[in-house]
Amino acid sequence: MLAIIRIRGKVGVEEEIEDTLKILRLKTVNNCVIVPETPAYKGMIKKVRNFVAYGNIDFDTFLTMLKKRGRLTGNKRLTKENVKELGFNTIEEMAEVIFEGKIKIKDIRKLQPVFRLTPPKKGHKSIKEHYPKGSLGYWGDKINSLLRRMI
Repeated sequence: MLAIIRIRGKVGVEEEIEDTLKILRLKTVNNCVIVPETPAYKGMIKKVRNFVAYGNIDFDTFLTMLKKRGRLTGNKRLTKENVKELGFNTIEEMAEVIFEGKIKIKDIRKLQPVFRLTPPKKGHKSIKEHYPKGSLGYWGDKINSLLRRMI
């Protein structure tokens, strides 16, 4: 699974790139989506790599993100009762099923596929440079440290 975080804003963005960001559901800065690692998504990421940070997310970070930043339609937080309405016993069970790729986030009807994160604690290194000098581009497994600072 890949986590994609929008780092840069809309000013001066080409229309084709903005359309790709909309398809990825990354409409504003600090939005994050979790997608499977497929050639189609890799192609979209390659097109928008100058506006996003992305990398391989681990299960613990994904679970933390679901617990703290997961929302249902109507901007309601995920609770034990809400998770049971979605057909799962616990948030951990739901996270495990999504992370293993048995079901996609967008297939869970009431669950919002976008995580709205806060700006990272201690800020970005640079929003114009690629990783490791800045915050853009491919982070690999280190994306988990950025995500934990933003949750």
